[in-house]
Amino acid sequence: MASRTIEVSVFDLIVFGGTGDLAARKLIPALYHRDCAGQIPAGARIIGVSRRAMTRDAYIAFVEKSLRDHVTDEVADQDVQKRFLSRISYHAADAVSSEGWEELSAAIASEPERVRAFYLAVGPDLFKPICEHLAAFNLVTEQSRVVLEKPLGSDGASAHEVNEAIGKVFREPQVFRIDHYLGKETVQNLMAMRFANRMFEPIWNAMHIDHIQITVAEDLGVGERAGYYDTSGALRDMVQNHMLQLLCLVSMEPPDKFDADSVRDEKLKILKALSPITPANAGQLTVRGQYRAGANAGGAVPGYLDELALAGGKAKGEAESDTETFVAIKAEIANWRWAGVPFYLRTGKRLAERLSEIVVTFRPISHSIFAESAGVISPNRLVIRLQPDEGVTLQMMIKDPGPGGMRLRQMPLDMSFAKVFGVRNPDAYERLLMDVMRGDQTLFMRRDELAAAWRWIDPIRAAWATGRELPKVYTAGSWGPSAAIALIERDGRNWFEDVQ
Repeated sequence: MASRTIEVSVFDLIVFGGTGDLAARKLIPALYHRDCAGQIPAGARIIGVSRRAMTRDAYIAFVEKSLRDHVTDEVADQDVQKRFLSRISYHAADAVSSEGWEELSAAIASEPERVRAFYLAVGPDLFKPICEHLAAFNLVTEQSRVVLEKPLGSDGASAHEVNEAIGKVFREPQVFRIDHYLGKETVQNLMAMRFANRMFEPIWNAMHIDHIQITVAEDLGVGERAGYYDTSGALRDMVQNHMLQLLCLVSMEPPDKFDADSVRDEKLKILKALSPITPANAGQLTVRGQYRAGANAGGAVPGYLDELALAGGKAKGEAESDTETFVAIKAEIANWRWAGVPFYLRTGKRLAERLSEIVVTFRPISHSIFAESAGVISPNRLVIRLQPDEGVTLQMMIKDPGPGGMRLRQMPLDMSFAKVFGVRNPDAYERLLMDVMRGDQTLFMRRDELAAAWRWIDPIRAAWATGRELPKVYTAGSWGPSAAIALIERDGRNWFEDVQ
């Protein structure tokens, strides 16, 4: 089955941080794949910007290395590469001074009528000066957009300051706060499954659903990002954005239509309905952990403090930090649909495997008509996999084939998107970049959403600071600290990997 693409208007994409890791790993490969699909129109320009003085030929070499490292041979087409590279240019400009901006302005201003997207793949401390320079050099037009990478602030107050600064230059409809999890194919299918199929909506509530788990697990450590990560931690790096967005999509009310404001209005209602976590209940509802040296499939791996010491140029054992690399939270939504249904959130570094999934566990059947010899009747589960193999599995009870009486077993109805559709799943950045060019904000966070998320997250951080309790230690390659198991077992439940 061939995938369909939607054309976009001719655009200029200006990537600040154009020589950085995000550009090399995600943005350049994503744009190349869209060019392979014929979605990038003739005349579109991709302009890399950073402080570094670099010729166009040198930047082309950087782009070519990105394609070699991150694009598979199956899609590496010489003709497409030649066309793609012809779109690329580079300009050096300093975010905090006027150096290089005259030249950048002259290069961009020649096409004032086209869509002009400024992608800020830089640290949030540079968002304000870059936007101020864009305004000072008259580069912001009605067709301009700005794309902001996380983190947007370190708390509610700093996020407000960043948004205020950006709001002085760009109107809210021009601001695209990107969360790449929302661009994943399975997240799109979560909305399609809920709102395009009648059978799910009548049972998508507290009467039929026992609990919901959301897990975003990584088997890698912080590595070279240790310096940045130690100022952030798992709560701000993952929960405040990715996981709360997934929680909103799985729990929100049906919007009246599928457009940006209708969808985001419903997500905002969920964020406002989250029951507060305070110093009084944080000990019962949250767990934070930090990994120590252990092992995974590749062999022995260092602990977080070891990686932090290496990043800071210290000897092993010298680093100290109370930054969490693991978080588990029991959240509740105080509204009619979800009252009494716990949402268990879990994320961490150096866990047993790389895995992102949403598990919806339905309530047990009211009465069994079968004899005990038929076996245990397990609850139905809907498993929505975001990575590594995107797809949906519905676990249900069936009769074990063969004679000899009624024997029941749980079997999955499994749909892998790659197998079903026979096409490569586009990377999340591919979809989101094209949405920016179309001006479609449905999959991007609105400013009031961001503020509501921080209002729920900030008291958790404050509770941890008040309690002065260090993160629980867990061994790299495990599923986190034992306290996370106790968090869910106190309710008579288990994490999903424990019941498979």
